Amino acid sequence: MSSVLSPMVISVSISESPDLPVLGLSDEHLQDAMYEIATHLLANGADLAYGGDLRPGGFTEMLFELLYRYRSDVGSDEAHITNYLPWPVHIGMDVDKITETASKLGQIYLRLIGRNGEDMSIEERQKMASRQPDEYEWSEGLTAMRRVMCAETDARIALGGRVDGYKGSMPGIAEEVLLSLESRRPVFLIGGFGGCAGDISVAMGLVNSREGRPRDSLTSWAGLGRFKRYGPDDLLNGLTREENGILAESPYIGQAVTLVLKGICRLRKDKPGHDQDHV
Repeated sequence: MSSVLSPMVISVSISESPDLPVLGLSDEHLQDAMYEIATHLLANGADLAYGGDLRPGGFTEMLFELLYRYRSDVGSDEAHITNYLPWPVHIGMDVDKITETASKLGQIYLRLIGRNGEDMSIEERQKMASRQPDEYEWSEGLTAMRRVMCAETDARIALGGRVDGYKGSMPGIAEEVLLSLESRRPVFLIGGFGGCAGDISVAMGLVNSREGRPRDSLTSWAGLGRFKRYGPDDLLNGLTREENGILAESPYIGQAVTLVLKGICRLRKDKPGHDQDHV
């Protein structure tokens, strides 16, 4: 396995996009995009991080299948994916279900994050009764998990993203991207699949407009205005403004993957003394 990106840890922010139908795309296109991005990153030696909720048929399950297939194809167990499970998700699950899921995901490291961002073992979780979290716990617990993941990863890739029906103060992908920008960690916005990542691309001036979309994307969700204080140069991802503009508009995943890898390789070349916390 290539070690071009080793020992980098790259977080992936992805969820369903409300703009897919009007773009002539489907959920399968988004899943294919996730598959291609993850495969190329793993093949180049990066480890992946994802904050998932373990729903059947969700992206965590897809990552498990991808990792299993990838390790089988290359005959190596060096590739790693960590799934960060936030407090409000796992406190609402039966402990036996968590253990069963962790066993099924065997090759994915399932990490339980406590209410304040601390790590929790299965044994610690077993001492607590499962219950449904309240709205405050959802907001605080998700933010705590996202802060931990941001601090422990070297760069973030964002694509798609729901903009309604979310838990917390803003859409999940938005908060993850915002934390990365605030921490001055590299961000790659793949906006061609619309949704939250597409909206952020417009707010940051990467593309000019979202003409032809059926929703008023720049006023439709809380927190979007906070991205207007940032611009292309704040992405710190090794790409030029022109390249980031292409990445923010292109629905062609091959082109997006090429640009992401180009940016990351430039970062590594410019900073040969990087450590695990900073590219």
